[in-house]
Amino acid sequence: MPDTSQTVSVPAPGPDLLRQPVKVSKWAQTFKEIKRSKHYYILMSPYMIIFTLFTIIPVVFSMCLSFFYFNMLEFPRFVGWDNYSRLFLNDDVFMIALRNTFMFAIITGPISYFACFLFAWIINELSPKIRAVMTLIFYAPSISGNVYFIWLIVFSGDRYGYLNGFLIKFGFILEPIQWLTNEQYILTIVIIVQLWLSLGTSFLAFIAGLQTIDRSLVEAGAVDGIRNRWQELWFITLPSMRPQLLFGAVLQITASFAVADVSIALAGFPSVNYAAHTIVTHLMDYGTIRFEMGYASAIATVLFLIMVGANKLTQKLLRKVGE
Repeated sequence: MPDTSQTVSVPAPGPDLLRQPVKVSKWAQTFKEIKRSKHYYILMSPYMIIFTLFTIIPVVFSMCLSFFYFNMLEFPRFVGWDNYSRLFLNDDVFMIALRNTFMFAIITGPISYFACFLFAWIINELSPKIRAVMTLIFYAPSISGNVYFIWLIVFSGDRYGYLNGFLIKFGFILEPIQWLTNEQYILTIVIIVQLWLSLGTSFLAFIAGLQTIDRSLVEAGAVDGIRNRWQELWFITLPSMRPQLLFGAVLQITASFAVADVSIALAGFPSVNYAAHTIVTHLMDYGTIRFEMGYASAIATVLFLIMVGANKLTQKLLRKVGE
């Protein structure tokens, strides 16, 4: 029988087969990505330069300065953690300010956030002309400068104050109450005024987000089993508005933790027994009056870390919207 076996020759591995894939470093990948998108970075560069010079560098400088004693006259002297130990262990006024600030944030933050969305959701259902008028009415207090000084007349401590006059006229009280000098009422009044001012940029962002929702999603949801407006809100509206919800949350958190002007205008600086004292007013006390810049930087650093933590928690909660 003929031999049908064949010998197959295998070529020797050449240089191409022996070549291993080259591992590209992260820096090389980043540089390549920047080079590919250089036009976008050029357009962003003016904002990034300004943001770096006036936000990032001052924040980093303040954190570094918090470890020094600096009174604006002498050269900074390194003191390590002394400013922070003094802040939490020896500064009783700071603890009052910390408690008041958290009370402001816990009450005004969520309430104003939900109020912004609720009013935006209701107003969005109106006709365009009525919607424009109602948006102006709700947004006006936040853009009217020192309009909250009208509350000084409302809570005036004499008989000519609107609230005292009303209560005396209808027999609820016999003598006028000193609303803004009684520590029992000061914090509550400041919270009320802060809530009145809270329908600001977040409110506009929510209205803009509601206007951009694709109506075809609502129609598709009705086909898939959504039967009422609450289901539509949870499964379609809120997930479609995640960027606006996050933007509004950041603004509301910042505003609730940074209360100062309203407290100073209504209750004075400092307020009676520090009843309306906040972290920001404490910061202003040491930074602009006593000029203890190292200690003021420690206060600012603590406030910054609190805000970052609150923002991270809010982002984690917003990711669960629509699930």
